[in-house]
Amino acid sequence: MYKYRDEGTAARIIEKIGAMNGKFTFMHVCGTHQDTIVRFGLEEMLADVGVEIRQGPGCPVCVTTSKEIGDAIHMARSGITVCAFGDMMRVPTTVGTLNDAKADGADVRVVYSIEDAVKMASEVDRDLVFVAVGFETTAPSTCVPLQKELPENFSIYSCHRICPPILKTIFDMGETKVQGMIEPGHVAVITGTGMFQPLAREYKMPQVVAGFEPLDILMACYMLCRQIEEGRCEVENEYTRLVKPEGNPKALRLMEITYVQEDRAWRGFPVIGKSALALKSKYESHDATKVHQDILSGAPEVEAEARGCRCGEVLRGLIRSEECPMFGRACKPMSPSGPCMVSAEGSCNIAYRFGKMKV
Repeated sequence: MYKYRDEGTAARIIEKIGAMNGKFTFMHVCGTHQDTIVRFGLEEMLADVGVEIRQGPGCPVCVTTSKEIGDAIHMARSGITVCAFGDMMRVPTTVGTLNDAKADGADVRVVYSIEDAVKMASEVDRDLVFVAVGFETTAPSTCVPLQKELPENFSIYSCHRICPPILKTIFDMGETKVQGMIEPGHVAVITGTGMFQPLAREYKMPQVVAGFEPLDILMACYMLCRQIEEGRCEVENEYTRLVKPEGNPKALRLMEITYVQEDRAWRGFPVIGKSALALKSKYESHDATKVHQDILSGAPEVEAEARGCRCGEVLRGLIRSEECPMFGRACKPMSPSGPCMVSAEGSCNIAYRFGKMKV
């Protein structure tokens, strides 16, 4: 049973929320927030005082489409060395996984950073592609090597995405009725808090940027409840120890000179305008979509989801992981049917590992 380092503070926050005597539904878009919420039993604590939190599309591996993963598999099977983060290796598609391609003899490698992939490119005598995933948190790190001299055989397949368009899409679709948003602290470290302001104005949506400790989540919920009680729709910053209003200007500048925003589908969502980050034309000699255009044009068709998988609905906040009939039966971490069970930031993986823990 988990004991908070400052259990008294947690109890006081819960007491203050309970005193409002309301029913509140919030959403977050961060796998690390979900891990904290489930791991430390915050769901039960908050439910007792009328607060429900739903996870949205906050797992980078989870929102990467089967088509993009299928493209990486096809490049690997076509003789290109493909480098990816570990969670990407096991994401199932209807044409297999990157691990399957590796088992069949393709040169597929796990890396911990883009710098690892650049080093590997200088050591192999074939083309090498780094599959880049992540939101604004990791997108700047992909920019750094592009500002230096790179091996000619190195290119990037960018699956990077940004937060504001997906948040807007969630509100526009109207499927998920929420009263407030817990915004991701690590994204806001890069972007600052300003990018969430249009959502507050246009959708009258209370928002709190939160850190990742249990007390951060509890405090964010209290701040949202207080906004609702007081009739306010603002962007408040709970994570003041790291998040500044202006964000990280150097990282933002790197992204500005490196990427162009483009329309792209997300898993579980339609094509979302200006939601993905593609490399600008001046980097086309290291853009895998340009360098390997002929190979990618021959990639096989890939179905969006495995039959019966409901990851798309989980990512839209429509169902909890446990409501999927495959959860814990046909779909487990060692035999996943969808990415939400693969990634350590995926709702299904987190629910499977920690869902039975109680505070």
